[in-house]
Amino acid sequence: MKLFFIFVALILLLQVYLGHSVINSAANSPANIDEESDLVAIDKKHHYHHKKINCGYACSRRCRKSSRKNVCHRACKTCCSRCHCVPPGTYGNKQLCPCYASLRTHGNKLKCP
Repeated sequence: MKLFFIFVALILLLQVYLGHSVINSAANSPANIDEESDLVAIDKKHHYHHKKINCGYACSRRCRKSSRKNVCHRACKTCCSRCHCVPPGTYGNKQLCPCYASLRTHGNKLKCP
C-alpha cells in the first residue's frame, strides 16, 4: 500500500514538473508578445514588425536644445524611422539605441543627432 502512494506521488510530481516546463517553453516562444522586445511576432511564420514610436515627439524632445532645430529634427526623424528608437535626453545616451548611433552620412560622419 505504501508503494502505491509513493508511486502516485511520483506521478503527480512528474506531471507538475512537465506541466511547468511546457508552460515556460510556451511563454518563451517567439509567437508570444514580449513587452520589452523591439519586435512583435504576428503569426507562426515569424513575420515581425517594430513597435510604433512617435518619431515627431521623440525628435522634438531630442532636438529641443539644438541651435539648428530644423536640421536636427530632419536628421533625427530619418534615423528614428529606420531604427524605431531615439535615445533619451538632448545629447549622448546613444549606447541605448545602437542602430541610431551607427548610422552615417555619405561623408562617413555620424548622421543622427
